[in-house]
Amino acid sequence: MNELQLKIERLENEINFKNGLISILSHDPKELFGNFLWLIEALEEKTISEEDFFKLLPQIKSDARKNLQTVQDSIAWLKTQYGEFKVKPVTIMVTDLFHQLEENYSTRLKEKNITFHYKGDHNAFLITDPLLLKYVSEKIFDNAVKYSLPGQDIYLNSITEGDQVILSITDSGTGMSEKYISGIYTYDNPIFLGTAGEKGTGLSLKIVKNFISLMRGSIEIISSESNGTTVSLFLPKLNE
Repeated sequence: MNELQLKIERLENEINFKNGLISILSHDPKELFGNFLWLIEALEEKTISEEDFFKLLPQIKSDARKNLQTVQDSIAWLKTQYGEFKVKPVTIMVTDLFHQLEENYSTRLKEKNITFHYKGDHNAFLITDPLLLKYVSEKIFDNAVKYSLPGQDIYLNSITEGDQVILSITDSGTGMSEKYISGIYTYDNPIFLGTAGEKGTGLSLKIVKNFISLMRGSIEIISSESNGTTVSLFLPKLNE
């Protein structure tokens, strides 16, 4: 009975996740193209001036970037939903993951004058799916950068406990109050702007949780308003 209950709960979570994803996908493109078309038509019909047109472009650009991220996140998830998708574990050095994040986010780290540090065993390694790990680590790190203030530090910490590796990404940025943490994976949780005005849909962390489940791991978020956030991944070493 317990096993059946767990299967029912997993199925319900999957259905809720898909319904929420469909809701976001059906809303955001309409918002993006609707605003963009309205702006162009208003300029063509001369109901707004060229000066006002160019004043509105930064907002349209921000909306376009947000919706592009939604599409990219959705495509990443869809790749796990068709055909014979299987987790393909390989050995990954944690320091390689650190340097990959540091390189991929070098421009944004420089823009905000953020320093990225590694703490832990330099010989630590994971055995997990590289594509899923890449998506998960990048989305968590992206949030750490987004909600960090200029001049702050971000840490990647690794701890090995038997056949499990605990990866933690810690920032000292804006953080969030406890009342928001419990609903972070729901679709009615508020979306916060980054410290440089970065905008998102809140979809990434929902897909992150889905991918961590595929990796047979778990996630823990500890955050405090104005004191930063630590996101920890508990990942078993899978069989290659």
